[in-house]
Amino acid sequence: MKIAYSPCPNDTYVFHALTHQLIADTPTFDVSYADIDVTNTWAIEGDPHDHDVMKISFAALPYVLDDYQLLSCGGALGRGCGPLLLTKEETSPQTLAEKRVAVPSDRSTAYMLFRLWARQKIDANIKEIVVMPFHDIMPAVQAGTVDAGLVIHEARFTYQEYGLHKLVDLGEWWEEDTGAPIPLGAIIAKKGLDHEQIESWIRQSVDYANEYPESSKDYVMEHAQEMSEDVARSHIDLYVNEFTKDLGDDGYKAIRELLLRAADEGIVPKPDLSEISR
Repeated sequence: MKIAYSPCPNDTYVFHALTHQLIADTPTFDVSYADIDVTNTWAIEGDPHDHDVMKISFAALPYVLDDYQLLSCGGALGRGCGPLLLTKEETSPQTLAEKRVAVPSDRSTAYMLFRLWARQKIDANIKEIVVMPFHDIMPAVQAGTVDAGLVIHEARFTYQEYGLHKLVDLGEWWEEDTGAPIPLGAIIAKKGLDHEQIESWIRQSVDYANEYPESSKDYVMEHAQEMSEDVARSHIDLYVNEFTKDLGDDGYKAIRELLLRAADEGIVPKPDLSEISR
């Protein structure tokens, strides 16, 4: 079975046991490590590697529901774990009107949240959205190449090293505005597969990781892109939580709320809500 997920610590932690034959009665998994913007593109435009299971952004979900099923576990939702909008100097949202903002993808939950926040907080349009690899964004803000940068993942823990300032935590804004957790990454599987079986394997993999955290440590750090062990552990603690085991009613409600708001703004197509439920 072919599976694609990011090299980020939360994904390698969650899928370590499953892809290393530590869960009984599972097939062999052929793993592709790819940034979520890549897997979004594969899912939306056609997967050249024909993966059975993929990690994508919830922002990409409305585009892929004809071919893929949202799984109820393995993804990333939570509280206090949203993207950050960073600037070189302390400033206010209004100063971003007619400015340049760097984003890691224009098909990501982070970008979706940024657009929804900007519509609410900024009277004028953003002059230009610049898509660049997420590891280039903080240096670009620091150098003044862009006026602000939208960052994700471990940048939450390292942006102070660049002398940057947090303009807004979009997760906090979302939670205050909706009371819901923030939906970030989804696990999808091709339609026609045994989704309940795959979900069972993923839950067992999460349980194994939580019971034997040292087991996945070398694997996590091998793919952690020069991240320190402390930052990797903080990353896992932030993104692996009760929603990883099961989206639950609150998780599904949050996903529907996010995608319907985005659809109302014309950011994504309106999804079939029957596909985003148990």
